[in-house]
Amino acid sequence: MSLDPEIAELLPALNSGFPGVETMTAPQLREVIRQRAQRPLRPEPVGKVNDRTVPGPGGDIGVRIYWPAVSSGTLPIIVFAHGGGFVFCDLDTHDELCRAMTNGVGAIVVSVDYRLAPESPWPSAVQDVYAVTTWAAQDADELGGDPARLLIAGDSAGGNLATVTAQLARDRGRPAIAGQLLAYPVIAADFDTASYRDHATGFYNTAAAMEWYWDQYVPNPADRSDPTASPLRAPLTGLPPAVVISAGYDPLCSEVEAYAKALAGSAVTTIHRHYGGAIHGFMTMADLGICRLARKQAWVDVSALLSRSLE
Repeated sequence: MSLDPEIAELLPALNSGFPGVETMTAPQLREVIRQRAQRPLRPEPVGKVNDRTVPGPGGDIGVRIYWPAVSSGTLPIIVFAHGGGFVFCDLDTHDELCRAMTNGVGAIVVSVDYRLAPESPWPSAVQDVYAVTTWAAQDADELGGDPARLLIAGDSAGGNLATVTAQLARDRGRPAIAGQLLAYPVIAADFDTASYRDHATGFYNTAAAMEWYWDQYVPNPADRSDPTASPLRAPLTGLPPAVVISAGYDPLCSEVEAYAKALAGSAVTTIHRHYGGAIHGFMTMADLGICRLARKQAWVDVSALLSRSLE
């Protein structure tokens, strides 16, 4: 499939404007991203936003909680882990997406400011996301949420953290998770897949950047086979239903498609939405038609998963 026309027009600026992360330190990269960040002048209105902290294994974890603009009764809860290669991004970088999600699904969204690598390498980030997910289930009444409709979500590196959290919840027996939303998740440290070879450069996210991210997050290559780092290596039976989103011009495409197939092969209800003309990160590019389309479909799919949890 050919590249989406809007993305094709935007791609030269994306490729030239995004830093060569593999040439930088993590603090340098975060500073560059911070300086280039452009937040919407008029953020999408929501019902309420609250920043607070939640106790975690490494200290207090910052969270930002969103309530939808229109709601009634007890609401579903979505715990969201942002992308950023395990190294950068924060509550602010994904604020626009979380606002769209809370209104689109009609759910409380809890965005997690987890610890970043390399200062806090694997498994610090997933420990934080799991801790917040457990807290959200325990304190659902305080939030006005329904613990029986608790979903975990994330994009890119956050998709890794989300699905690993679902695996930990299954293995530990708590909390009960009704579904997963995984947008082009980082699944395995395999840099020799077809999509890594075909889309190593020229499509915004690069193979070199991905290898650098893995070096920061899991510096010992021997540890990368651990299921809490590479969730494709875990037993998948018994995981909650999943919505998996892949992008055709993404180095991660092969591993994302393999994970969707493996989930379905393990009798996990799986909805796989593939956007062949898209690039990595497209669901945070709100001005693009393909982003709006994918989001609208994702909110429908998530609502369907949450409805199943009531059956």
